[in-house]
This record gives sequence, structure tokens and C-alpha cells, in this order.
Amino acid sequence: MAGILALLAASTLSIPAADRKPIMEITRNADLKVVVGPAEYFTGRVTISGQFQREPPSRVGGAIVHFEPGARTAWHSHPLGQTLIVTEGVGWTQIEGGPKLEFQAGDIMWCPPEHKHWHGATPRQAMTHIAIQEAQNGAPVTWMEHVTDEQYLAGTPAQEGANTHD
Repeated sequence: MAGILALLAASTLSIPAADRKPIMEITRNADLKVVVGPAEYFTGRVTISGQFQREPPSRVGGAIVHFEPGARTAWHSHPLGQTLIVTEGVGWTQIEGGPKLEFQAGDIMWCPPEHKHWHGATPRQAMTHIAIQEAQNGAPVTWMEHVTDEQYLAGTPAQEGANTHD
């Protein structure tokens, strides 16, 4: 047994450093770029950091998105759905034709595939979430028109028992 272990250790050590591939990849916080959310896709001040897109065969990508009070996305959909993990603050979301829902830090939301929706901060409190989605045919999102102030402010958001799977 000791001979086999020595042989394995020797063969592992003999692989040139240039040929070794890392098992794990870590992007350090200090190396994350922060960009302003484009006005084409957002209303208000939005910053995006930690953007990532994994190499095929994976289709997963995502980012950390911070919304200042009153900031929100335009209407959009995701071909394979989207998961939002809320890390700070309070926000609102709405699927077209559905009620406006309120969510807060610690909540995890799922928006089903191809559902037109928006999400963002409330008028008085900022919100940050981690957005994770998969691309289909190279596209993780389809952007649409902006959410108007009237749409954003309409109705009282539902909280208890709210479910976006309907």
C-alpha cells in the first residue's frame, strides 16, 4: 500500500505547473468591478458588481445588484427563470398582471421562466440582491419597456403568504 501511495504522490508532483488546472476559482472582493446599471434597463441609481458567466456547458450567470431607494428594473423576462437572494433592505417585485409583492433581506425569490416582471427598491429604502439565472441560446434576459412611476407606485404590496409561482 505504501508503494502505491508513493507512486501516486510522485505522479501528482511530476505534473508541470502549467498543465495543472485549479479545482476551485475564487474572485476576490477587491477585484470585483462595480458598474452603474444602464439607464436603458433601470430607473434610478443601480450599481452592479460581481458579474459572472460560467463557461459551457454551464449556463449559469449572475451578479450582485444594489438599488437605491426608488430604483428598479425595466420590465423583463428570463428564458429559464431567475432566483433572487435578497441580502439587504426591502424591495418590491411584480409579475405582469399580478399583485405587487414586498420582500426583504433574507428572502429568496423565484421568478418562473418567460414571466414578464420587474423588481427594485421601495421608495424609502435601498435593496441589494444576488441575481442568478441561466442563459438559453446565449441570452439570460429579454429587456422590455420601463416600469412607469404610476405602475411602480400603484397598489399596496402584499407580504404574508405571497407566492410568485401563480
